Amino acid sequence: ESFRDSFWNERRGFLNDCIWPDGSPDESIRPNQIFAVSLPFSPLTHQQQLGVVWTVEKKLLTPCGLRSLSPDDKRYKGRYTGPQRQRDEAYHQGTDWPFLLGHFVEAYLKVNEFSDESKKRAGGFIAPLLNHLTQDGCLGQVAEIFEGDPPHTPKGCLAQAWSTGELIRAYMMING
Repeated sequence: ESFRDSFWNERRGFLNDCIWPDGSPDESIRPNQIFAVSLPFSPLTHQQQLGVVWTVEKKLLTPCGLRSLSPDDKRYKGRYTGPQRQRDEAYHQGTDWPFLLGHFVEAYLKVNEFSDESKKRAGGFIAPLLNHLTQDGCLGQVAEIFEGDPPHTPKGCLAQAWSTGELIRAYMMING
């Protein structure tokens, strides 16, 4: 109850990202909230879980994972390019993280009771990354990050274990 009281944004239907020292909420739409649904014991009601999954799907989901910040946010940076400082600024302000796709798929399946229809749709969520795994970049591996803006170019480490592992875990939830 304390978690919901502190973080649930009733007006917007998702979890606030954090609470500032002055007690005000940060209403940034970020992917951290998906963990509150994907964990085995969610602190959220079923309706709240649906709100989180819907928000993350509409605002953060890309063919390659979840963006670290909604493109609607003025701080959003959809390109991971330029000198180190510029890349660092984009790292958590819009960069797309494939490892988060496993938690999104788990949350999506969970709120849809692992139905056959939800598994079919979730298969579509992971299809582009499966293509990346088998045909792009470092074959048999998934990149660490992708640019938040299309065409979602792979960046960072070309063979990232957590990205690859979460894609396999999502695949097994859908097909296992």
